[in-house]
Amino acid sequence: MTTVPPPPDILSPEFAADPYPAYRVLRDHHPLHHHPGTDSYLLSRYEEVTRAFKDPVFTSDNYGWQLEPVHGGRTLPQMSGAEHAVHRALVAPSFRGRALRERFQPVIERNSRELIDAFRDAGEADLVAQFATRLPVNVIVDMLGLDRADHDLFHGWYGAVVGFLANLAQDPQVAAAGLAARDGLAAYLRPIIRQRRTSPGDDLLSELCAAEVEGTRMSDRDITAFVSLLLSAGGETTDKAIALVVRNLLAHPAQLAAVRADRSLVPRAFAETLRYSPPVQWLMRQPSADVTVAGGTIPAGATVTCLIGSAHRDERRYADPDTFDLFRDDLSVTTAFTAAADHVGFALGRHFCVGALLAKAEVETGVNQLLDSFGELSFADGAAPPEAGVFSRGPATLRVRLTAG
Repeated sequence: MTTVPPPPDILSPEFAADPYPAYRVLRDHHPLHHHPGTDSYLLSRYEEVTRAFKDPVFTSDNYGWQLEPVHGGRTLPQMSGAEHAVHRALVAPSFRGRALRERFQPVIERNSRELIDAFRDAGEADLVAQFATRLPVNVIVDMLGLDRADHDLFHGWYGAVVGFLANLAQDPQVAAAGLAARDGLAAYLRPIIRQRRTSPGDDLLSELCAAEVEGTRMSDRDITAFVSLLLSAGGETTDKAIALVVRNLLAHPAQLAAVRADRSLVPRAFAETLRYSPPVQWLMRQPSADVTVAGGTIPAGATVTCLIGSAHRDERRYADPDTFDLFRDDLSVTTAFTAAADHVGFALGRHFCVGALLAKAEVETGVNQLLDSFGELSFADGAAPPEAGVFSRGPATLRVRLTAG
């Protein structure tokens, strides 16, 4: 007689150390599980997680209590229907196509180069602290046309907002720091927004001030909330993704050699990293009606935790899912950064990440410039650093030895 293992606790220290064995237990034995600690229903298989991102019955109404307090207003992820369509149309053009290629790609390249220059001759660096966490925040500040001297100020706000969103333990000091960052960012932006409305420049903030769709324009509060969202969502995913791509390649020397020899493989390395070790491990949804899924019923209004990290290790969907393999044939790089992706690292459906192509550009630029700058990269202590985090996950440090190439 086979004994069914009990459902794991996704808030336990064992889970935080390595969630992937727990994910397997959930997929195999508890594909729908109510977790008391988060008071949410866990979905762990690829099929059900994909459905939760695509089926309109699964709404993003939960973002009202998750995101709005720290961003200071309603943001794109929590909107639906016409409101979502209009607001997405207001911001999306800046993050794709010609605007991304011609205006923002040079900003990404310059910031990446400047950060690398700071440790180019050092022989060793922490690519998390000195590169990965800095690049996306610096790029966002510059895209918005703000003072480059304020990179450090924004980096502090970024850390506090991300800390608030990841504060599963409800630490009051972490919560207070996030709300203080919200207020500080809004106070910083308000006079600049007023100035850009009357004297626009060639920058993203001016575009947000001037954009109009179907008679709707963004209010000052809409803009400050969007900048806060851009800072946290755009920074956190890209921050961890850069570190994870480099870590995964260094841990697999043959694949690193292949990428060095053929840089067209860098997008594959990013796509496989999103599958193998997704920076964002969970996203939540809220059904608008009772819904039957994975052999059970989730009541209307409940919180649903979609375990992206588990879905991406589901052997029902991916062959040999616990192996990092950028050459796998069950993950399409052609669609990996679009709403037709066959992974869920950027969600799917109407709430597919509006900044996916920006993240792609930042990760590819950062990885390519690191490989261009250093003929040899290796772990400073000889071993891959562990991942840390539960809601989002990546190495806390990534110390590498560098040999200029």
